[in-house]
Amino acid sequence: METKLWNRNFILACIGNFLMFFSFYLLVPILPIYLDEVFFASKSAIGAILSLYALTALLIRPFSGFIVDSFSRKTVLMVCYFGFFTFFAGYIAAGTLLLFTIVRSLHGFTFGAVSVASTTMAIDVMPAAKRGSGIAYYGVANNLAMCIGPMSTMYLHQHNTSYDMIFLIALLACGLGFVAVSFIKAPQKEQQKNKLPLSLDRFWLKKAWIESFNLIFISFSYGLLTTYLAIYGKEELGIESGSGTFFLLFAVGIIISRLAASHWINRGYVAVNITIGTIILTIGYSIFTICTSPAGYYSSALIIGLGQGMFLPACQTIFINLAPNSQRGTANSTYLTSWDIGAGIGITAGGTIVDYFGYTAAFGSAAISVVIGLLLFTLFTARHFRKHRLR
Repeated sequence: METKLWNRNFILACIGNFLMFFSFYLLVPILPIYLDEVFFASKSAIGAILSLYALTALLIRPFSGFIVDSFSRKTVLMVCYFGFFTFFAGYIAAGTLLLFTIVRSLHGFTFGAVSVASTTMAIDVMPAAKRGSGIAYYGVANNLAMCIGPMSTMYLHQHNTSYDMIFLIALLACGLGFVAVSFIKAPQKEQQKNKLPLSLDRFWLKKAWIESFNLIFISFSYGLLTTYLAIYGKEELGIESGSGTFFLLFAVGIIISRLAASHWINRGYVAVNITIGTIILTIGYSIFTICTSPAGYYSSALIIGLGQGMFLPACQTIFINLAPNSQRGTANSTYLTSWDIGAGIGITAGGTIVDYFGYTAAFGSAAISVVIGLLLFTLFTARHFRKHRLR
């Protein structure tokens, strides 16, 4: 078993993760604008269509965890990654709103599966003693993609690059990621002599029910904010390509706090990281809602990023520490499914709130949701984790 975190397999897993999320984040800020400009969709329709991605990812995740725990993790990863790669071509071929909706929905299935498989594989190749740092560094690959992807696509859009060309770049980037993960040498998974009977706990980590509920309130805010901030900046603040800079500052904040938080997570301060991170998130979302100016727009990005970087690796560590090694895939799928539920609700509700009550009400609901998440963790979730953790 490798004792060095930055071994060959972990580096390849990080590269594959970066390119997977780079291709994903290339499209995040541009799709609402694409649907608005090309198909003349309303804000409610945009929210409903884009939320289907989160919904289908949500539907497949519990089954993905079961499959990852039941079969060869390398084989599952390769099949899921290839499926995720091929659907980027569908955006180029989709010439109607109906076809786009179908492609986006099916793409969500593959994203839900590959994200569980890739995360589980990465945890498998991490030394157990450095898992807190490993999860944090692995997440930095996502954050670099979050930084570079939206900034790149908004730059391309500003310079009149066609939507099809942006879709093609995403396709090629994902293809390179597929090549990278194909070279990972997966560790031999222990064979269970007496396999567990088929039950709900093979698909959903029941022990983490309150942690899942808590996470939904945080991801609700994230889904709402990231989906509508590009249109908000353009329509309300006159910032044509501001979402690229927003995601850059957001990612910088996440990377800084992730790297700092990883050492504290390894030392066992998981609950402290989550509490501090959620407090910072509350401040960031409040600034974004109250300060309706470019200064508030950009400063909140860095603050929300700092909070997110403290919160996310600690939260994922909680799910992993509540599960035995044989249910590592289930723990990851439960964590990601909970995130998708909240993000999907945020995307869907956000469009309706914006249409009927305006942007301030929508982003204000995001801030309130984070406050609820903070209270829930402080009063109930932290105590539940300390009682039921396995390591």
